[in-house]
Amino acid sequence: MGVVNVTPDSFSDGGRFVEPDAAVAQARRLASEGADLVDIGGESTRPPGVSGPDDPGAVPVSVEDELRRVLPVIERLAAGDLAARISIDTHKRPVAEAAADAGASFVNDVTALRGDPGMVGLVADRGLECCLMHMLGEPRTMQDDPRYDDVVDDVRAFLEERLAFAVGQGVPEGRVMLDPGIGFGKTREHNLELLRRLDEIAAIGRPVVVGTSRKSFLGAVTGRPVEERLAATIATNVLAWERGASVFRVHDVAPVRDALAMAAATVRSPWPRTTSTATTG
Repeated sequence: MGVVNVTPDSFSDGGRFVEPDAAVAQARRLASEGADLVDIGGESTRPPGVSGPDDPGAVPVSVEDELRRVLPVIERLAAGDLAARISIDTHKRPVAEAAADAGASFVNDVTALRGDPGMVGLVADRGLECCLMHMLGEPRTMQDDPRYDDVVDDVRAFLEERLAFAVGQGVPEGRVMLDPGIGFGKTREHNLELLRRLDEIAAIGRPVVVGTSRKSFLGAVTGRPVEERLAATIATNVLAWERGASVFRVHDVAPVRDALAMAAATVRSPWPRTTSTATTG
């Protein structure tokens, strides 16, 4: 899953893809590198403090502003020959509905269908796939001293409950993926524990999505700034794959796919070929 943030304030690439031409070009590049999904998002979930002690965090945006950001991008991608499906990263039904009308087939909802009561009906009625993510609180408060009895047990119980809710509202289980929400209301230790015991989340039986790309806990471990966290991103994705994850939400598709291909070829079975330049021997 390749990340395309059509926002001015995302933590690692805010402002780079605000213009539709830049966002479309980035989505096409990620698809050409092997992304199966391109995830288009028009509202940042950056928590306070990421860019420094005075960083207030992401500012919520209106439905109108979010639509203004994402719709031109989705419409152009859907009208072309994009070698990937289109995901809309939103928790608002009107945005997801307009995105589906424009060509998106996947909803990535960081609130796990809690942010808008109408979202689950849209997903069910339109036959969309969705990702349900765990988040403690909301983006502006989620890093305010997050606590759990046992982070893995608590996240697993939450995801099981949200999966049951979605199925009970008419969403086929086969259309649901689950994301433990690395970095969303978790300390560094919580994130590492979730990765260490990710097989317990995978045991729920649905595809597990991991999103570690460039995140702050990688910097806390390595001491690297956001633009130098690719190696740590690769390491966490390979470890997550080994523990049962099957969808990897990243900013840098080609190197992560190559790393996963080598891990799969060595440990289990070949990964799908990553690029047209792959050779034998």
